[in-house]
Amino acid sequence: MKIAAVIPAYNEELTLPGVLEPVMQCDELSQVIVVSDGSTDRTAEIAREMGAELIVLPYNQGKGAAVMAGVAATSAEIILLLDADLVGLTPVHITALLSPVIKEEAMMAIGVFTEGRISTDLSQQVAPVLNGQRAVRRELLMSLPDLDHTKYGIEVVLTRYARTHHCKVVRVPLPKLTQVMKEEKLGFYRGFKARLRMYWQIIKVLVATKTL
Repeated sequence: MKIAAVIPAYNEELTLPGVLEPVMQCDELSQVIVVSDGSTDRTAEIAREMGAELIVLPYNQGKGAAVMAGVAATSAEIILLLDADLVGLTPVHITALLSPVIKEEAMMAIGVFTEGRISTDLSQQVAPVLNGQRAVRRELLMSLPDLDHTKYGIEVVLTRYARTHHCKVVRVPLPKLTQVMKEEKLGFYRGFKARLRMYWQIIKVLVATKTL
């Protein structure tokens, strides 16, 4: 069974090495694909240096487009989706996330941060559907039209579709895993604006796709 990791990344030169290192150690993965979504830093260069397959989008098109560009570049039956700003990722996390889908116990596994930082753990408990750490059967991803237009709404659209169509979805605890928050990357003001923009994108996509 072919399994591919798809990692969308926008200006993540500081955290990408810490994500790619454990990913490249995983024997379960046949491919590791990084999609640089219009990055202007060393994201693409780092991905190439660390041995990942690289897709470079010429300008920032949003998370949905970056994810689907990676999916289009592989024929893998299972897609592992990981954010590029994770902190504390290990091969154990990856194996745990993949296991229910490999064993055909679920069509999609969603990771949930636990035992890490209060800020990220709390957000996961409140809205786990926003988590970008997932293992997904290819046919589920390909069942949805226009996922490449969903931007930050890709996770909630995917989760809602799976539940509406009675596809088994499980949550997988990911202890000690966290990620860098937007306010930490960009400063409080710019980060808060970016967070509001993300939520607005999610709301718009949910309204636009409510009939799926």
